[in-house]
Amino acid sequence: MRSQISQRRWLKAYLSEIDRLAYQMPKRVLNTVFFGGGTPSLMDPDIVGSIIEHAKGKWTTADNIEVTLEANPGSVEAGRFSAYASDGVNRISLGIQALRDADLRRLGRIHSVEDSFLAIGMAKKFFGRINLDFIYARQNQSTEEWRRELGEIVSIGTDHLSLYQLTIEPGTPFWKRHQIGKLENLPNDDQGATMFDVTRELCDSAGYSAYEISNHAMPESECRHNLVYWRYLDYIGIGPGAHGRITLDGNRYGTESHSMPEKWLRQVEAGSGYSRVDKLSSSEQACEYLLMTMRTASGADLEKYAGLSGERISLSTLKNLRELDLIDIKGNRVFATRKGQLVLNSVILELLKKNNGAAM
Repeated sequence: MRSQISQRRWLKAYLSEIDRLAYQMPKRVLNTVFFGGGTPSLMDPDIVGSIIEHAKGKWTTADNIEVTLEANPGSVEAGRFSAYASDGVNRISLGIQALRDADLRRLGRIHSVEDSFLAIGMAKKFFGRINLDFIYARQNQSTEEWRRELGEIVSIGTDHLSLYQLTIEPGTPFWKRHQIGKLENLPNDDQGATMFDVTRELCDSAGYSAYEISNHAMPESECRHNLVYWRYLDYIGIGPGAHGRITLDGNRYGTESHSMPEKWLRQVEAGSGYSRVDKLSSSEQACEYLLMTMRTASGADLEKYAGLSGERISLSTLKNLRELDLIDIKGNRVFATRKGQLVLNSVILELLKKNNGAAM
């Protein structure tokens, strides 16, 4: 979106995709809108406003619709906050990442801590709901240093915090840097687990509830848009690389859009920005359901899982995981304990194993 002309072309493409999807799914309620990925705060505010208004005109809109926009904490972008608020954005998510300039540089961020506080101050003037994103278990970071930094973070006083532990996964920029020796002195697994406990301890004492493994909110301030993902509900994805999950005529589909911006734009102009639409099998849905819901404090509904998968999780599996203090069960819901959340992928793999014998 390097010029006004290109922004208008992009706007036309977004509106076209909204029209296409509204035609496919006319009788839905629009509860949330999330401008995420890349740098949505570089979009002109009137473009953002046009997308919001167009979507509201295509679907019945919830009275308390949540509209979030992700932003980098640069002063130029912060200066747009007033216009975004006027155009319908009512929640802002700032990618702060760290309150230490040296760590920001190591993370490849171009903003400074000073930029972050300027952006936070500006956001507080225009938005009642503000999320701050941070990464911990960074290079050379001790548990006590994270405790001090997190104390500074909670004192800022926003209603939502996303606190992610730095993980090195194949295919990510961090993985590439790690492979060439650019990510030395990372905390080990035990230190990371201790930092996780410190995160919960400080957030709990400050009034932030951990409603998802990495997300903490003041009462009634959970991100409703992200809860749609974690509860495995329907959402549409519009834009380069966007994914969606939609239900049509009783079938569940996974959608994916072209990741390259220019290709996505050309494909939309040719009729659709989707690169693939896959009908999800019952087993795929069951797996995705556990992967998402087990991240939350409320966990997964065992009856819903059984309805999706066609079989129940065995009593022996549940009993073993419970004895290891990795899960707990209340009524029909199973959820990971704090210990289980540290090894959640392994817990989910156990739950997904096909077992013989009694089940519930």
